[in-house]
Amino acid sequence: MIRFTNLPEISVILPAFNRAYLLQKAIESVLAQTFRDWELIIVDDGSSDNTFGVVNPYIEQHDAIRYLRHSNRKLNMTRNAGIQAAFGTWITFLDSDDSYAPLHLESRIEFMRKNPEIDLIAGGFSTEGDIFVRDCYDPANMINIRDCIVGPTLFGKRDVFLTLDGFKPLAYAGETELWARAEYLFRLRKIEDPKTYIYTRADDSITKNFPSDFQPG
Repeated sequence: MIRFTNLPEISVILPAFNRAYLLQKAIESVLAQTFRDWELIIVDDGSSDNTFGVVNPYIEQHDAIRYLRHSNRKLNMTRNAGIQAAFGTWITFLDSDDSYAPLHLESRIEFMRKNPEIDLIAGGFSTEGDIFVRDCYDPANMINIRDCIVGPTLFGKRDVFLTLDGFKPLAYAGETELWARAEYLFRLRKIEDPKTYIYTRADDSITKNFPSDFQPG
């Protein structure tokens, strides 16, 4: 039996699907965090590129980095696999085309410690210019991404994600649906600052390639 005696404070879940060319920047941004008590769980969603080749040197050098792989189940089920494998008191996310500023994890822990009544937060991200995405409640309408729940900025108590059974297998806006369910059971807050999550929209991002069969919940 494997025994984990030094459980991390924060579990960072990084889903990856054919993003080998972007992963190094994302991983390095976690390694550069001023807050050090974390684990990074990279969940490979059945990539056909060199994802493992990029990740493997980090696994060999850092005990706090783990790698999981499953067949292609899409983003939300890949996040759920990471949640199920997480040991941290807190769970958060990092998309493979994004990165953290060095103070990101430290700023989130400080906020939660100062506001112990809050269970889950979202927000606090920077972008290059304004980004508009489809409104999940009215797909014909475009809204500023700052009006949305941006999934990888979620930071909350592990119990929140376990109680909610994680994300639903939706093709779009799974984080918005999770947030809506969480509002009935937990104390939530959207934050604007500090903007330490660096959001970068790759060409194959879900928000750029809106699923044609999406039906608003």
